[in-house]
Amino acid sequence: MAIDRGAACCSPVRLEHGTPSEVVHSDLGRVRPALFHAVWPQVQRLVIGAILSPGKRTVTAALRVLGLADDPRFGTFHRLLSRARWSSLQASRVLLSLLLAAFVPSGPLILGLDDTIERRTGKKISARGIYRDPVRSSQGHFVKAGGLRWLSLMLLTPIPWANRIWALPFLTALVPSQRYHEERGHRHKTLTDWARQMLRVVQRWCPGRQLIVVADSAYAVIRWLADLQQGRPITVITRLRLDAALYEPAPERQAGQKGRPKMKGQRLPALAAVANAADTCWQRVRLTRWYGETLREVDLVSQTAIWYHPGKPPLPLRWVLIRDPQGQFSTQALLCTDLLLSPVQILESFVQRWQLEVTFEEVRAHLGVETQRQWTDLAIARTTPALLGLFSLVTLMAHERWHGHDVWVRRAAWYDKTLPTFVDAFAEVRRA
Repeated sequence: MAIDRGAACCSPVRLEHGTPSEVVHSDLGRVRPALFHAVWPQVQRLVIGAILSPGKRTVTAALRVLGLADDPRFGTFHRLLSRARWSSLQASRVLLSLLLAAFVPSGPLILGLDDTIERRTGKKISARGIYRDPVRSSQGHFVKAGGLRWLSLMLLTPIPWANRIWALPFLTALVPSQRYHEERGHRHKTLTDWARQMLRVVQRWCPGRQLIVVADSAYAVIRWLADLQQGRPITVITRLRLDAALYEPAPERQAGQKGRPKMKGQRLPALAAVANAADTCWQRVRLTRWYGETLREVDLVSQTAIWYHPGKPPLPLRWVLIRDPQGQFSTQALLCTDLLLSPVQILESFVQRWQLEVTFEEVRAHLGVETQRQWTDLAIARTTPALLGLFSLVTLMAHERWHGHDVWVRRAAWYDKTLPTFVDAFAEVRRA
């Protein structure tokens, strides 16, 4: 879908020193404590330039749209990303606080966790690796992609004026390959290691708030899930294999019993057998949110169990089997580390995970992810998380402008939509 760039994107918009755009100043100004005052004017100009730039999101494109193509101090803006001392982690914390204040002031936080590949080429990009392309690959066809792998945490929250769930990125980390660490003599951190560290950081940022994380099957790892249940537990909802080894809880230890305590009880039937059994009692429920639909009926059956493999800690979980009465998708299973959540709550939370894929597509189509051209390590580690965070910042700006006002929706003769999408919020911020 094309973006209504408006007249502001067709001609340079010169910003005098000390006169930042008011729409940016309202929300971006609250991020200022995370940055040093010496670079604050350049930060504001780069953000405005990134919003107004069509196509590529390079530093030179941002300067050109601001009318600063003849400024001999252009190197200052490049050094903002490659050398300047400021904390992107602290900026992520402030961005999260703004999102919580605007959309989720209380209650549990539902977070989406997923990784994506930024396709980049160049010998000077040291963290570049070869990974499986999740978009082009399928079960029978494996496609490799070269680039940078990013792990992103997003806040899944209803947007009042959009009447739907959006995934708002606030914390993104670069996850280099094992070869990258081996060449430098570093200890390799897997994808789940990075995910554990990021979730514990968010838990420290939000004391007293329950965290519910939805992720795909790559995070269905027993040891990782068990680690997140230590101390202050973090609830995780993800997919579960139909042939997973599930057991009854371990029986209580009897007085005078010798030997080590048992870690599990009797083996339970595989979920594939439960799904095909004639005596399985399915419960039909109607969901108000589904993939591209507002109402959908599905059949559910759920129970608690222990997931166990030798050499790994036993993991108590609640599993949920999902069957489609219409036969449009195959039977699948979910797991949840919180035994008290109902099957409907688990399924409704997991369905929201699809919004992460929508956000990844939006930032590529409208915010220029994969078009930046930095090659220094520090600039690479800062630019892509900043562009993902810009998605959330634009949403905050549109939310502030549309609070108590009519929402502007872009329509076409062939596309009569009634509710705004991100492209409408982006156009509103651009017009401002």
